[in-house]
Amino acid sequence: MNKYLTILSIGVLLSTGACAQEQSGEEVPEAVKAAFSQKFPTAKKVSWDMESATEWEAEFKLEGNEYSANFLADGTWQETEHEIKKADIPEAIKQTLAQDFAGFKIEEAEISEKADGSVYELAVEKGEEEWELVFDINGKLIEKKAIEEDDED
Repeated sequence: MNKYLTILSIGVLLSTGACAQEQSGEEVPEAVKAAFSQKFPTAKKVSWDMESATEWEAEFKLEGNEYSANFLADGTWQETEHEIKKADIPEAIKQTLAQDFAGFKIEEAEISEKADGSVYELAVEKGEEEWELVFDINGKLIEKKAIEEDDED
């Protein structure tokens, strides 16, 4: 019986994924779908979009949290991002923020995982000034980029 439930579950997941794939207007390559399924076998509510001419992005739920993952057309995983609570920001990053960005409010915090390691991405704001900040796990600021009005979703 469990064998049949597993086959049924896979069928439902595949048919759900097929519906979501049509959002981009192009068919998600089999290599991308296979790589995604292998990396995130328990993902739910998957939707696909073309991030660029060579990269696909999946948005999905995993363990109740919203994630996004990017893959090249050949199935090579590039990056996974998910939002975190402000309380989960490492203390070293909080100290850097307090010292170098006093008075800024954290609007959003994410962890970005790549093959070469993880970074923390924060969107901060003070008045009209908005920045996207990228920190290594030790709290070192490695990138600072102004957020323009048309950059926001």
